[in-house]
Amino acid sequence: MNVVAYYRVSTKSQGDSGLGLEAQREYIETAAKANGWNIVGEFVESGVSGSIPLEERPEGSKAISLCKESKAPLVVAKLDRLSRDVEHIAGLMKRLTFKVATMPNADTLQLHLFAMLAEQERTFIAQRTKDALASLKQRAEGGDVVSQEKIERRSQALAKGRTEANRAKAHAVVGSRVNSFHASVQPHLEACLYRGLKSLREVAECLNARGVATSRGGQWSAIQVSRVMQSLSLSFVQE
Repeated sequence: MNVVAYYRVSTKSQGDSGLGLEAQREYIETAAKANGWNIVGEFVESGVSGSIPLEERPEGSKAISLCKESKAPLVVAKLDRLSRDVEHIAGLMKRLTFKVATMPNADTLQLHLFAMLAEQERTFIAQRTKDALASLKQRAEGGDVVSQEKIERRSQALAKGRTEANRAKAHAVVGSRVNSFHASVQPHLEACLYRGLKSLREVAECLNARGVATSRGGQWSAIQVSRVMQSLSLSFVQE
């Protein structure tokens, strides 16, 4: 069976150093040998958060396109490489066949349960971080010098993260994702337009009938079609 491999690390430093990626690749290669999978494509996402929908990630959208083109399932090392959000995982299950190397024989129900556990763990981590910060602030206010220094370092780190350069970089990343998505739907849009359709609503219905999802995995509307057509400088075919 042909499969498409997808790897993701949340920070660019992990991607540059190979930390995390090597382990993910080992998981998938081991599962491929054990289950007779033939890896026909590999996509590496570096410095991209799991909170971003797969179809909105630069490499994620390419991986999905290859999966549809080759009619092959997507394979990840662990479920959280796709997402820790249950709703996102459930939506992917409806639109894409995927397998997890660490549990290659898991069915849809089991994957959904693991997604629920992953989301719960994310909630626990967030709460532990919040509680730890509250405790740190309390000690700092009580005169603990070490706690005060930790609070100061954290404040400096947050301030650094809000620099204009970082904001510009974030906008550039978002723009890249949008452009990548628009490029992926352009052939489908052009195919609908070449059929002689004359309204945005008809084009939206055409895209939905072809199974092309929006960037958020939903159905197309006339206004969404209008925005993408303007971005791609597409117009209705003149007779």
